[in-house]
Amino acid sequence: MKKVTKAVIPAAGLGTRMLPIARSVPKEVLPIVDRPVMEYLVREAVDSGIKDILIITNRGKGVIEDYFDHSPEYEDKLRAKGKLDEIEAMRELTSKANIYFIRQKEPKGLGHAISCAKAFTGDDPFCVLYGDDVIASEVPVCRQLICAYDKYGLGVAGVNRVTDEQIVKYCSLKVDPIENNEYKVSDMIEKPKIEQKFSNFSILGRVLLTSDIYDILDRTEPGAGNEIQLTDAMRELCRTKGMTAVEFEGTRYDMGSKLGFLYANVEYALRHPELSEPFKAYLRELTKTL
Repeated sequence: MKKVTKAVIPAAGLGTRMLPIARSVPKEVLPIVDRPVMEYLVREAVDSGIKDILIITNRGKGVIEDYFDHSPEYEDKLRAKGKLDEIEAMRELTSKANIYFIRQKEPKGLGHAISCAKAFTGDDPFCVLYGDDVIASEVPVCRQLICAYDKYGLGVAGVNRVTDEQIVKYCSLKVDPIENNEYKVSDMIEKPKIEQKFSNFSILGRVLLTSDIYDILDRTEPGAGNEIQLTDAMRELCRTKGMTAVEFEGTRYDMGSKLGFLYANVEYALRHPELSEPFKAYLRELTKTL
């Protein structure tokens, strides 16, 4: 069984829930405190042992590629001030993994975006980190999925329980317990009506796929939203080859929503080594006025 060393991050969405700022700033580079959303995704992949990362973008998102490039103008200023540690910190991620970019030239949905990664992943298994989802966890979620893949040799869905109100906006999985937080997946449906749901388990931002997904995607017809849905392809995958699910440990932030963006900034600021204490003091004073 092949080791998981590749990851794909789809980041070609328009980010309409983040308008008006999304007109000029891709949501993937909006800051969580002092780092863009995309860095948190790349860091999770790197911390999970991933060596090669493909970021799928579209027109107008070249700033993501620029962020992971070297910055001679900043490095020269930092070097002149003797701040060599800051230069090393800026280069840290790109020294640990190879980061590649490709464009999804047509907005045909997440399934189509993943199909664009075929030449990159080849026959290898790979993690998918949805561009909207930042997850804070003790063990990186990709690492949690890789552990399940190493055990069962099947594709893995990262899942959590959601409310009935949320399930109709996400997907619903039919699962049977295996052990602990691991499940066998026998069916799934994208954006179900309440009466169609299998359970309140939904995929939240992370999956691990095998190369079997590509042949399925090639014949997957447009589904919800008239887009090629990755969930529809995974539905066939779990019915034919089989899939597992891991109820992952971690707190997910929906970075495609304004509230999710605000939650992430507050909670990451509370954990920030330099900002935590003064920010706590500010919040204590602020809450007195609410």
